[in-house]
Amino acid sequence: MPMTRLLPDLKFLQIGGLALALGLTAPIAATAQDSAAVSSAGFRQAIAEMAWEDEAVAGFYRSNGFQPLWTGADAAAAQRRSALLQALSEAAHHGLPDMTAQANALLDQMRNVQSTRDLGEVEVALSRALVDYARDIQTGLLVPSRIDEGMVRKKRKIDSAALLAGMETDRPFAYMQSLVPQSQQYRALMREKLRLEATMTAGGWGQSVPESKLEVGAKGAKVVALRNRLVAMGYLGRSLSNEFDDKLQDAVRQFQEDHGLNVDGVAGTGTIREINRTAEDRLKSVLVAMERERWLTPERGERHVLVNQTDFTAKIVDQGEVTFVTRSVIGKHTSDRRTPEFSDTMEHMVINPSWYVPRSIVTKEYLPKLKNNPHAHSYIEITDNRGRVVNRDAVDFTQFTARSFPFAMRQPPSSRNALGLVKFMFPNKYNIYLHDTPAKNLFSREVRAYSHGCIRLAQPFEFAYALLAKQSEDPKAFFDRTLNSGRETKVNLEKNVPVHIIYRTAFIDETGTPQFRRDVYGRDAKVWEALERAGVALPGFQS
Repeated sequence: MPMTRLLPDLKFLQIGGLALALGLTAPIAATAQDSAAVSSAGFRQAIAEMAWEDEAVAGFYRSNGFQPLWTGADAAAAQRRSALLQALSEAAHHGLPDMTAQANALLDQMRNVQSTRDLGEVEVALSRALVDYARDIQTGLLVPSRIDEGMVRKKRKIDSAALLAGMETDRPFAYMQSLVPQSQQYRALMREKLRLEATMTAGGWGQSVPESKLEVGAKGAKVVALRNRLVAMGYLGRSLSNEFDDKLQDAVRQFQEDHGLNVDGVAGTGTIREINRTAEDRLKSVLVAMERERWLTPERGERHVLVNQTDFTAKIVDQGEVTFVTRSVIGKHTSDRRTPEFSDTMEHMVINPSWYVPRSIVTKEYLPKLKNNPHAHSYIEITDNRGRVVNRDAVDFTQFTARSFPFAMRQPPSSRNALGLVKFMFPNKYNIYLHDTPAKNLFSREVRAYSHGCIRLAQPFEFAYALLAKQSEDPKAFFDRTLNSGRETKVNLEKNVPVHIIYRTAFIDETGTPQFRRDVYGRDAKVWEALERAGVALPGFQS
């Protein structure tokens, strides 16, 4: 029920000598008796008992001498109640569970106040409602690591006491609005959410298209179905033609570009499958993206690196503007290779890097081959615990197990090195970094999930130039000179650069165009299921 419909039914309650204004906007003058009631022992005791489980909330009231934030009879308290209840009633607009019932319960609790103790309980209930709402809207409803082990991003902690202190402002509605994520991406996703909800209300995008291969020159009912679908989605003007013409090809191309598909203008099975996705499916992706945006810290960094796994890209962003972008390859879709999601800080790059083979690769992939042939992968050095190269002919590799294998393996710098000729380091416990690769053919593929977990870049040299441009007058000359030396060289970044490895199947690009990608690792499906369990629902599907 909209909050405005409740306003005319609210009354002032007399509690002993205390006049409590339950009206959300009507101010009421405070009296000496009012002040005595809200500072009474019963009021303080109720607050202490109700808030003891949340030390931050309890600390807030201790610090302010147990003065009421919500239950005063003055206009300021009424405005705070109004601002909080309005925010709760609008929570579903942000892809959170519908909190109208919670708002109504708080109103009922206020109506039923019979004592100063009841008043203290209402006071704490409203404070807890603010803290819970702020936590959900600012840092997300879910805990990422509980959903998927690859979602290792940590949620930020909310300072509950500071949050409550902020509500003492004389502009509570503006304050509540300030709690909503302020990023440009979040606002754009909100707009796309509204657009998709309107599409659903209007009946969606019409009939699906039979899966087949359609291209220029094709005619018939399937082409008409394709044309109608793209018209409904806004990719094409209306037409009665049943022929796959150049205009339809351009529309297919644009759709493919907006959905991360190979842009060839041919409506093959994969393209048609994406065209047939419903508005409900796309809305789920947007709601998941909004939740993911809440997980990401608002302090992204004036300059930062953004890697979107599902988009297979790595970008450099300067003051909100993408200044460099390159294709990327991410970890293969297996339990031990999927790239995790987290943020860290890039500190340096290594030009002409050695590849120190991870222990898991040594024992799982190389040791079995060494048992059959001690000279397998001869381009990789086998070293002992002092870094000395081991004579392969002097070792019986068949005697070792994955646990007992005593050696390490290192590939020296070269054009054949698995890391290519440069790697970009942001030290982390997951041993994930960005790097070059000799396997350039992978970047032409539509789905690029092939690595052991690290991020491979299609244009690593240009990526390095862009990073070094902040500290070198001629970054290309510096990089090339260092590269041509052939020596492994560590180059520190004078100013560290935050790196955010994210996973977004829905996002809005720099031109304001909605973009959708496939759920490569199936993580978004898990997030949506968790959101549903938490009470998030699509319009028309509320329980």
